[in-house]
Amino acid sequence: MVVLDVSVVNVALPAIQSALGFGDADLPWVAGAYTLAFAGFLLTGGRLADLRGAGRICTAGLALFTVASLVGGLATGPGLLVAARAGQGLGAAVLAPATLAVLTARFPEGPHRTRALAIWTAVSLAGGAAGNLVGAALAELLSWRSILLVNVPIGAVAIAAARRLPAGERRAGRLDVPGAASATAGLALLAYGLMQAAPRGWDDPVTAGALAASAVLLAVFALVETRSAAVPLLPPRLLRLRAVAAGNAVMLLTGACFQVPMWYFLTLYMQDVLHFSALETGLGFLPHTLLTMAVGLRVTPRLMRRLDDRTLIIAGALTAAAGFLWQSTATAASGYAGGVLGPAVLASIGGGLLNTPLTTTVTSGVAASDAGAASGLMNTAKQAGGALGLAALTAATAGRGLAGACGRAFLVMAVALVAAAALSLALPARRDTA
Repeated sequence: MVVLDVSVVNVALPAIQSALGFGDADLPWVAGAYTLAFAGFLLTGGRLADLRGAGRICTAGLALFTVASLVGGLATGPGLLVAARAGQGLGAAVLAPATLAVLTARFPEGPHRTRALAIWTAVSLAGGAAGNLVGAALAELLSWRSILLVNVPIGAVAIAAARRLPAGERRAGRLDVPGAASATAGLALLAYGLMQAAPRGWDDPVTAGALAASAVLLAVFALVETRSAAVPLLPPRLLRLRAVAAGNAVMLLTGACFQVPMWYFLTLYMQDVLHFSALETGLGFLPHTLLTMAVGLRVTPRLMRRLDDRTLIIAGALTAAAGFLWQSTATAASGYAGGVLGPAVLASIGGGLLNTPLTTTVTSGVAASDAGAASGLMNTAKQAGGALGLAALTAATAGRGLAGACGRAFLVMAVALVAAAALSLALPARRDTA
């Protein structure tokens, strides 16, 4: 639900605009409110899982997400829908790192944890790719409201299941409120500034002001964490771990390719270059979903017993880079087979190969008391990578035709993945033992 809801509303935006009377300038907030709240609160959500118990926080995040989905599905005006989407994003920011903290606390490092993280990673990757298909199918067969209301019964079942989890240990210490406030505001302003860069330009006062304020607040956050926080939101000791520091840098680069940018530019290519309908576009993403899950769940855990994680991360990044390079050559004459399906095979195999070992590496060697913080940092790197990547790619492709813009975007993504492979050489070599 968390990852799917990043993209699920995209294909229904015209229907939402017509039903609720959104202005053109306000419509992007249907998606943007979720992204802002999600990006801004991830570090806080991760640390809450450490202090109040991952199982307990997981259930609370599910409840908030489900209630916000109900409010959004019943919204009668633009303001209420945007507020509900922000509530969903806040629930997601609490839930996402808590789910990962539950897994790392439950399973010690080794094959069992690898299997659990493979499922977690594959579901998150598939959820993003499936968002367009689910959104298109629900909007076409039912209505745009069903896109949000479908989360209510799913959330109810998930809450019932989550209540069976151990609540988790309550640890001494209070939440680092100054750190949480500066990190949340800084990350939210960073996401907002990046969102405004495409329509307004990088030199627009709103864009520049948001990015400058973000830089100041994130600098304040760094000072709070290193100088005054009794229980830091992001413990500096985490960044002294080579796997965490280098791993999150790689996560940032891969997030700039596999997260929102890939879905955004592929949607543009299929709808505006190949002239697919919304439902056909959603179905066009099905190979990405199925192949990523198949590789991530069945192939990668077995390979991790024979090869070290660093080798798999590099191989996956280079394979996906080849897929994006192929995608960059697609034109209107390429059709679906040559313009989407062929590149999807390489990109999905690469994504399926690299994401589980990268997640395992980033969370390895982390003390149980810092599991939530490490999870929040990893999710923040992934989401920030998506926002940064989309803003940079949109700026880099401005003024080109649709096919040319998509081609340039995927070429840049291929280069970014080669850079991620090179940066992965700094990761420690580790292998699961049977």
